[in-house]
Amino acid sequence: MKENIVKNKSFDFALKIIELYKILQSEKEYVISKQILRSGTSIGANVAESVAGVSQADFVHKLTISSKEARETIYWLQLLKQSELVNLDIDLSSYINDCNELIRLLTAIVKTINTKSN
Repeated sequence: MKENIVKNKSFDFALKIIELYKILQSEKEYVISKQILRSGTSIGANVAESVAGVSQADFVHKLTISSKEARETIYWLQLLKQSELVNLDIDLSSYINDCNELIRLLTAIVKTINTKSN
């Protein structure tokens, strides 16, 4: 079976988000941490669902949702970073960069499928 790069990267990103969530919880940050957990892990969940899509349109739809969740995750990460709500010893830029990479991959896949369909 061919390696699914976007599936692997989104899963790895979800694990990274879970670790960030644990750190934020230990710092008693409960609101934004839950938002980041939800949107950050939803990226991979929708990618996983897309693999079992019942049609090409369903596949594209799930990947589009993944892309939207990634954009939402970036929003929460930027808000957390710029608000200085908690003092973190980690660089949130790496999370944002990982998320942007996922968006680029998802966008490329959707564009390729849409181009082939037309």
